[in-house]
Amino acid sequence: VSSLGRESAAALGALLQARGYRVRLRKLDPYLNVDPGTMSPTQHGEVFVTDDGAETDLDLGHYERFTGRSATKTDNITTGRIYKNIIDKERRGDYLGATVQVIPHVTNEIKDFIVEGNSDYDFVICEIGGTVGDIEAMPFVEAIRQLGNELPRGNAIYVHLTLMPYIPAAGELKTKPTQHSVKELQALGIHPDILLVRADREIPEPERRKLSLFCNVRPSAVIQALDVANIYDVPMAYHKEGLDNEVLAAFGIEPAPKPRLDAWEEVSNRIRTPEGEVTIAIVGKYTGLKDAYKSLIEALHHGGIANRVKVKLEWIESEVFEKEDPAP
Repeated sequence: VSSLGRESAAALGALLQARGYRVRLRKLDPYLNVDPGTMSPTQHGEVFVTDDGAETDLDLGHYERFTGRSATKTDNITTGRIYKNIIDKERRGDYLGATVQVIPHVTNEIKDFIVEGNSDYDFVICEIGGTVGDIEAMPFVEAIRQLGNELPRGNAIYVHLTLMPYIPAAGELKTKPTQHSVKELQALGIHPDILLVRADREIPEPERRKLSLFCNVRPSAVIQALDVANIYDVPMAYHKEGLDNEVLAAFGIEPAPKPRLDAWEEVSNRIRTPEGEVTIAIVGKYTGLKDAYKSLIEALHHGGIANRVKVKLEWIESEVFEKEDPAP
């Protein structure tokens, strides 16, 4: 489901960073566009431009804001760019006349992207866009399956993000979507180490035990990811649920350095207890999808946090100014 993963990956990166680890976040997008530069903002949201000039997925903006590490063009790959690279190599004769196929050529290209340039980091978090079972994502899933076998034991884990919907008519949260998602993933050769379960309310203990039993993960590795009022509360919420502890335990890192979360506590406190309010108008062409202006929105909220004020945004459709008399 779109937009579920970006804050989760960024928050996990922030939590590992708070323990003193060097963290890199990367995004793998299954769409066939070479990059998001020509994609409609009303469909895909903003194009996040990195310091080195790359037009990338807006998720990289979340990664940068949560960790403070500047994203680069090598932190985002798409199916379109992978195929372009492969076709360029084939035309140059790099494959020496071999039949070019999804396996091994596409999967090798994905694996090369994941592992290259990581020597300066302790953890590399790779988020794969889309949903388990999407035909576009199949080469990525196969690539990470292979990579899990090729890396030394204990050097890679799988965190699976799922949605646990609440059905008002039944008055309960349903585990079946998660069960079937994990079953599909296991059929593809990947067994999740941790389940990160998005829900809009507390997941009862019997449902968590049920997910543990049917999805074949430890009970402590079923982490509820509850909706929060502000995305900057996510790292503290995930730490409270034990996500970072489970990740480190899955890697066999025990005892682990204690986290220093003072900065995140201060941010949360400033958001909850503002000393004033300011209203700012944003005039734009694509106001129908707020993600089209995500970095601008977050920059304004950051300014509010720094000045201890709540920022209220008023959206104005720019077409109104094309009229002779835009005044109401």
